[in-house]
Order: sequence, then C-alpha cells, then structure tokens
Amino acid sequence: MVLVDTNYGTRFKVKPNSNLMELLTVLLVGGIAGWLGSMIYKGSGLGLFGDILVGLLGGWLGYWLFGKLGISLGHGLLGYIFTAAIGAIIILFLVRVIFGKRRT
Repeated sequence: MVLVDTNYGTRFKVKPNSNLMELLTVLLVGGIAGWLGSMIYKGSGLGLFGDILVGLLGGWLGYWLFGKLGISLGHGLLGYIFTAAIGAIIILFLVRVIFGKRRT
C-alpha cells in the first residue's frame, strides 16, 4: 500500500500484485525457516504446511525475542531467515517439552 497525497486528502493506493508478492515472500521465508529449524532441532521435516507454520510462528517469536534483547542478525532475506529459524527451534523445543517425543 502506498500513501498518495491528493487535493482531497491522503488516500491509500494499492499497487497491483504488491500484497500477493508480500504474502509469497512471507510464506517462502516461513517455509525455509521452519524447514531449517526442524532440520537442526529434530532431524526431519514436518511437511510443507508444518514447516511454514513453525517458520511463521518462529519468525514472530524470534523478532519479538531478539527485539527485547536488542540483538540483530542483520537485515535482508538471510537475516530474516536466521531469526525465524532460531525462533522455530525454540518453538520446536517447547512443543517437545510440552507434548513429549512422539514415536513413529
């Protein structure tokens, strides 16, 4: 969304495909971070949707936690992925503590 100042006041103008690209980027980063976190912590993936969900939640947790601690892993796509992956590892640890190790 872009703010446009007109004679009639400020309005929001939506760029074509900007929301779709943002959504795809968030899902891609979430998927990569969830996969990376599950590979580091558990050793096997959780499937596409599980990895995306853990990555998205991990991204939120990582950004919140690192923001509170004043830590930054850098800007750009790699910084976002590493921050979300660390958050995903924390979430996977908490899930394992709460629910125990599942036997397959």
